[in-house]
Amino acid sequence: MREPYDVVVVGAGAAGLMAAISARRANPAGRVLALDGARKLGAKILIAGGGRCNVTHYQVDETAFAGSSRNAIRNVLGRFDVAKTVAFFEELGVQLKREETGKLFPVTDDARTVLNALLAEVRRHKVELQHPSRVQAITAASDGFTVRAENSIEAKRVIIATGGQSIPKSGSDGFGYELVTTLGHTITPLLTPGLVPLTLPRGHFLCSLAGVTLDATLTLRSGTGKTLVAFTNSTLLTHFGLSGPSVLDTSRYYLHAIASDSGANLFINFLPGSNSETLDNELQALRSKSIGGFLRDKLPERLVRTLCEQVGVDIATRGNALKRDQRRTIAAMFCNLPLPITGSRGYNFAEVTSGGVPLSELHLDSMESRVCPGLYLCGEICDVDGRIGGFNFQWAWSSGFVAGTAAARPS
Repeated sequence: MREPYDVVVVGAGAAGLMAAISARRANPAGRVLALDGARKLGAKILIAGGGRCNVTHYQVDETAFAGSSRNAIRNVLGRFDVAKTVAFFEELGVQLKREETGKLFPVTDDARTVLNALLAEVRRHKVELQHPSRVQAITAASDGFTVRAENSIEAKRVIIATGGQSIPKSGSDGFGYELVTTLGHTITPLLTPGLVPLTLPRGHFLCSLAGVTLDATLTLRSGTGKTLVAFTNSTLLTHFGLSGPSVLDTSRYYLHAIASDSGANLFINFLPGSNSETLDNELQALRSKSIGGFLRDKLPERLVRTLCEQVGVDIATRGNALKRDQRRTIAAMFCNLPLPITGSRGYNFAEVTSGGVPLSELHLDSMESRVCPGLYLCGEICDVDGRIGGFNFQWAWSSGFVAGTAAARPS
């Protein structure tokens, strides 16, 4: 009978590849096997950042994440931070560049550079890699685990890095949740798509502006009017509703808010830095200048025309001809427009899953399970999701490093 593997990693995406590499680096004599159900590995790496792979952000801390407690997230991030990530990829031959947004991309602007470097490092460290090999079940015993794929595989320790259920065609179809729950873990009561476009009713006037892009502020308010979150960034109007960084960052908070507060609502301000009161004052000061001429200096003309049409005001109207109610209606339309969101585009279009295994169920110095010794978790299966901009990849690198390094330690 063949000796059991020292470590079996279930899932060979970003977190899983990092975990497998880290396990072999920590214990070069250990036998490490990585399994993945996908025929082609690294689908999420290859599509990230428009095919360029936003490896990380130049500045990452726990405030960019939601889900489990920020103290817990900070604990894990601190064990393999951005500087160590940059050094790791440089060691693999991947030079990173910082863009104006703070995002770090490979200088090649090609995500395949990142994936190829990770796979080359896997081969260099003689990690056994099997795919497509979908794990069907994992059972725990006093001396290790049996991982059932096409064959039964014995392992001293197991790392689950299956991801959540975003972009299921990549292999992250949610089955990892079934694996961890059978081993004693819980999943947060609410799972939603994260970093996902939001939809408006068919026929909503904003949908007629598909293709318009501008910086805008999205503000989520509770049913009582309390501001929950606000994001200002590029915003894209589409035929189905809204997309772009501001929308993606807001989406998880919106979907979680409406699950417990039916009165929660999302508002858009097309003039960041202004509010209804300041815009009202500016409109009063226009005198003989037209509102269209004033607003076209600030916003795309298609948007100005459409919003003015909605309030029944001709864009040629002079400021001193506006009535008080008209001014206030225009100010609210441009600075505090409620968005009747109907939902999201779902997991097929979501970059992450919001929810998962709470970090309170793991030892943060190792990512080892508190309920099933010898089991380790990393990546998106954990209840951690970050903003757009490389933060979720940083979580994958950090948690994968911690889990792989700890799992490889001799018993």
